[in-house]
Amino acid sequence: MADDHWGALMVAAQTGDAAAYRRLLIEVGSWLQSYYSRRLPSSMVEDAAQEVLLSVHAKRHTYDPAQPFGPWLAAIARYKWIDRLRALKDSVTEELPEELAVRDHGEAVQTAHVLEMLLGRLRPAQASAIRLVKLEGLSIKEAAEQLGQTISLVKVNIHRGLRELSALAQEESHEASGPDR
Repeated sequence: MADDHWGALMVAAQTGDAAAYRRLLIEVGSWLQSYYSRRLPSSMVEDAAQEVLLSVHAKRHTYDPAQPFGPWLAAIARYKWIDRLRALKDSVTEELPEELAVRDHGEAVQTAHVLEMLLGRLRPAQASAIRLVKLEGLSIKEAAEQLGQTISLVKVNIHRGLRELSALAQEESHEASGPDR
């Protein structure tokens, strides 16, 4: 928290400085968004932050300039957070209908395991390049920077790695299906 800075802005706001008050609310609002995003479901963050800003506005005359601003604000934010948690506890929930059953994720888990096993059989540079670009979605340039390689080398590692992965996957498929009949 920018405690001393916010305290000075609040003191200025209490003396009628509208610009200082606007700045305080903007800065505090940003902090509240961060504070609540770690503590509440994303759908509740904005409302909780706005509720605290309204409380700060309504209670601004109670702020004592001799005291630090941060704990005063944090107390309001904490009480509003507790109120939100209580509201979540008391909210009515519905049972999901049977037709919304989630499919089994076993196949996806098994596929991810096999992919990791196959990637483990590649050269580390190839596996790293494939993970970053193909699985994590980084650009080739970003992967090159992260790996400390040239863009060309990352492209070569991906190309050769994918070719080798394909061959390894075909080997695994033939071994899994058993001897030819």
